[in-house]
Amino acid sequence: MLFRTKKIFILFASLFILTACGHQKTPTEKMYDVLENVVKAEDGFDQQQDPLVALEKKEKGIYDKIIGLGMKQYDEIVKLSNEAIQSADDRASKMKKETDSIKESKAKFKEVANIKDTLEKPKLKKLANQLYSIMLQRYEAHDILYKKYMIGVDNDKKLYEMFKEKNLSLEDLESQVNTTNKVYQEIYNANDKFNQLTNEYNKSKLQFYKEAGFKINKKK
Repeated sequence: MLFRTKKIFILFASLFILTACGHQKTPTEKMYDVLENVVKAEDGFDQQQDPLVALEKKEKGIYDKIIGLGMKQYDEIVKLSNEAIQSADDRASKMKKETDSIKESKAKFKEVANIKDTLEKPKLKKLANQLYSIMLQRYEAHDILYKKYMIGVDNDKKLYEMFKEKNLSLEDLESQVNTTNKVYQEIYNANDKFNQLTNEYNKSKLQFYKEAGFKINKKK
């Protein structure tokens, strides 16, 4: 366990928008509005990161305690296992909130599809298409990460339930530990992919803003 997903940046751009009556925003200005609204939609995603890591650390500590106890301390093992199961449920809940935030982000980002094709400058349109493609891949990567993470939570809970069995065989325990470890390796890989695409998106967005002539002030 113990992984952290990266977030997209807020890029404050100086926009000289006319305030005269009847002024229509340009496609570039509309793109800016959508892209920064997408960042705001992912506030919920960002808010789950520290609590998730804290729960994972706590759960790791409980797991280590269980492993260090002998069967003569069965009551304590049951108590700790129940605490670990509750922690796993809490992680699942926070991961769900994170995913809801990503879904909200995706819904807002769909507006880019119609705006990018109205950009007149060829290089700007090319960058917008690149930005759009990367972000769709990022959403897909998070969907995979979410599904694998929830499988990981289920496997953790199975392991904690096994700890409560008085006649648990070492063979069964090792089998479940190996299954759980395999799932978490897949989670690490999915998380790395998501972070990679987030980095690519942030760079692509910065390129788009620079090409659009915006003065950038990046805030993480």
